[in-house]
Amino acid sequence: MALAPTINVVLGSIAFTVFWVLVVFPAVRFLPIGSGAGSLLGATLMVIFGVISPQQAYDAIDLPILGLLFGTMVVTIYLERADLFKYLGKLLAWKSRGAKDLIFRICLISALSSAFFTNDTTCVVLTEFVLNVARQHNLPPHPFLLALASSANIGSSVTPIGNPQNLVIAVQSKIPFGKFLLGLLPAVLVGVFVNTLIIIAAFWKILQTPKNAESVASEGAHSHPVKTPSNGLNSVNIEINSLESSRIIDTSKDVVDLDESFNFQQKEETESLESSERLDTTKHLVIYLDEPFQKEETRIPERFETGKKEFTTQLKLFLAGKEVSEKWKHINWKICVYLITMGMLIALVFGLNMSWTAITAALALIVLDFKDARPSLAKVSYSILIFFCGMFITVDGFNRTGIPSKLWEIMKPYSRVDHVGGMAMLSLVILVLSNLVSNVPTVLLLGGQVAASAAASSPSEERKAWLILAWVSTVAGNLTLLGSAANLIVCEQARHSPHLAYNLTFWRHLKFGVPSTLIVIAIGLLLIRG
Repeated sequence: MALAPTINVVLGSIAFTVFWVLVVFPAVRFLPIGSGAGSLLGATLMVIFGVISPQQAYDAIDLPILGLLFGTMVVTIYLERADLFKYLGKLLAWKSRGAKDLIFRICLISALSSAFFTNDTTCVVLTEFVLNVARQHNLPPHPFLLALASSANIGSSVTPIGNPQNLVIAVQSKIPFGKFLLGLLPAVLVGVFVNTLIIIAAFWKILQTPKNAESVASEGAHSHPVKTPSNGLNSVNIEINSLESSRIIDTSKDVVDLDESFNFQQKEETESLESSERLDTTKHLVIYLDEPFQKEETRIPERFETGKKEFTTQLKLFLAGKEVSEKWKHINWKICVYLITMGMLIALVFGLNMSWTAITAALALIVLDFKDARPSLAKVSYSILIFFCGMFITVDGFNRTGIPSKLWEIMKPYSRVDHVGGMAMLSLVILVLSNLVSNVPTVLLLGGQVAASAAASSPSEERKAWLILAWVSTVAGNLTLLGSAANLIVCEQARHSPHLAYNLTFWRHLKFGVPSTLIVIAIGLLLIRG
């Protein structure tokens, strides 16, 4: 593609630069309007400057992607109401065999959850659980927080609904859900396993010998907060997932809370019970682990018997045409929510239209609830939908300047996916761009060029190119703390936790992120190429 007229190239570059600055640094002092509004501003400038016409701007908006995003958001909202994530949190510590076992569980549950409910959602709902797990074992939380964020990113790459960039790739490439999953499944399975081993090896001594309360508290106290600019979807995701922003406490209180929360070893049982009651008054989605799990395990047979009797009683009432209790109505509702979600996933695997499948499942859950849907629909992150609309227009306008095409022509001879060296070079470009301009704009800028280049070899190479783009752009988020929204969500949730506050610093993440990201990406590329 030839370069557009000089005036269009200049004005298009200015509009894209404004978009990039406001997306990567949404709280920049001269215009702190956030990434969603920044994306919309970039799109508007493209139209005002004449780089793209109003009709071309409308055509650039990808409605199937917006529909899929909206549908999966609604389904996730109802799954959270049905306590799915609460049950996942309980699995983290049930019959635990030590710190290393907990790391393995966190990595596995985080990867599995993010594959179907997105990495950002997984990190929002599981961060508090992970902090409690660390507290229960009197260990610094950072190995567990790193396990959560990194595994969520890796696991989300296996399905088209795991993260926003995969949605874009799945819609643009038209790769069926099942083939997408099978193409990346080996890389994800091995990647999660290797990432787990890296975490355990990196923090072997910490996980082997629990630290005393004072050293853990001082470790959190000396980790000064960093102002982390959001990358890509980061700010809008953190806005969505700030469950109770009015309860956020300042840094000095965080340190005091951290000191208190880890000072719980071998105190009198009455104090432990009082502490548990105080924590239970909060409205956070938290599993409280003060009571020993041995006691919990002894109650399981009793609860099973009680539940069996209640089920028999309620079933007799139902068959007799009498009113059943509200508790059992709620249990039946939750079961139906899980069945509808399973039906949606099965339909996606069998190749049904992804957008309409997700929207249909969302509407089925709304009808099943049989209540005013406005409170649930109010939880949908419309700021993300606005962000995507603006990004589609801005990136399309920038592509029309011809700059991305010219840059790709320079890179094309060195980035062929049918050669090891070319695949390594392409992966490096994706890795760098994903951390500079965020992974979704990277996919929009490179996707068409990479696919067209690979299609010249064979259709199988084209599909492989799309899968490489999905794999590298997603795992690239583990490189730095700013590389993905999931990382920043974990960092912010942990730092602002009212009772278990902990600050995961940029450098602490980087020391783990660089080796983990490079090793996991390299292993995954070998499996995808093979």
